[in-house]
Amino acid sequence: MAEVATLIILILQVYCYVLVARAILSWIDQRQQWGISRVLADITEPIIRPVRQVVPPMGGFDISFIIVFFGIQMLIRVLQTSFSRYY
Repeated sequence: MAEVATLIILILQVYCYVLVARAILSWIDQRQQWGISRVLADITEPIIRPVRQVVPPMGGFDISFIIVFFGIQMLIRVLQTSFSRYY
């Protein structure tokens, strides 16, 4: 069971890196003309879109990314706490 939790935590951590990469690239490549920008958007949008529908942009600033990022971080902490004897 600890191996499964470790794998899930690893996947969530990598997903957070993907989210950060998308955020950085969204400042540089706003029109998503680069292939990597489109790939990162395709990977992250299914999770961000539902949050964006519940929490609309505030003052032109989309906070759905921040909510998803911190939500994943909290989930990682819960999993690490739940399986702390294995770490």
